[in-house]
Amino acid sequence: MQIWLGCGGYTNDDWAAEGLLYEGVRKDAYLETYAAAFNAAELNSSFYAIPGLKAFEGMARRVGGTRPFRMTVKLNRVFTHDRAPQSSDFDRMLQSPEPLREAGMMGPYLAQFPYSFHRTAANRRYLAALTERFVGHELAVEMRHASWDKPEVRAGMTEYGLIWVSPDYPPVGGLPEPQLHVTADVGYLRLHGRNQGSWWEGSSAAERHDYRYTRAEMDEWADKIALVSSDLSELYIFFQNTTKGHALHNAPQLREALAARGLSAAPALSVRDTGRLL
Repeated sequence: MQIWLGCGGYTNDDWAAEGLLYEGVRKDAYLETYAAAFNAAELNSSFYAIPGLKAFEGMARRVGGTRPFRMTVKLNRVFTHDRAPQSSDFDRMLQSPEPLREAGMMGPYLAQFPYSFHRTAANRRYLAALTERFVGHELAVEMRHASWDKPEVRAGMTEYGLIWVSPDYPPVGGLPEPQLHVTADVGYLRLHGRNQGSWWEGSSAAERHDYRYTRAEMDEWADKIALVSSDLSELYIFFQNTTKGHALHNAPQLREALAARGLSAAPALSVRDTGRLL
């Protein structure tokens, strides 16, 4: 099983603090610095505005081809939150990442639906229609409402070739359970942190994700990953708790826990030599 390990986004200004990954690094060099520490990134900016071809060309160029790297692309909010995409939105979403495909860097698309997207007949029809438009492309789907967290839903996803996004959420109720489920040859895990106090009340994503996992919690996830490793050819793991550099502490812990179970998650390379975290 190939493990692609990274974070939700790479333009984290928090990481420019003393001792962290981007200390003394220019913003236009963030991506190449990030790519020396991780072998995958989850592109969040596409949720707010779909980048053009030139933007994706720049990403592929800055990463370079020195070692394998994957980038997953979050669907724009018009597909998941507004749910009123036009044909031009589909064209741009499907065509713009072509430079990543040409560079062998394209991972799955990520459809992150909000908590308000419950399992209703209308929403099931919408998901089916969206799936049709992305036929031929890997599509990972994150459901935040617990009504979708059912074996029959995952069986349907398997039938239609969708990747169930396994989440780690705070134990606040109403959210899917923190289990690693397999619906395709590719798995997808998003680690949001377990900040119970700020999940519903937080005023920003940074507040909600202000949580540092313990080593025991990383061991717990390493055990779950090891259990399904023979069922997957690839597994994407993305830390969302990038606030205050928490992910930079947790990623090496998970790497070590996976290595202890015979699984490699592409350890950091040159960044270790700089003295910065990771």
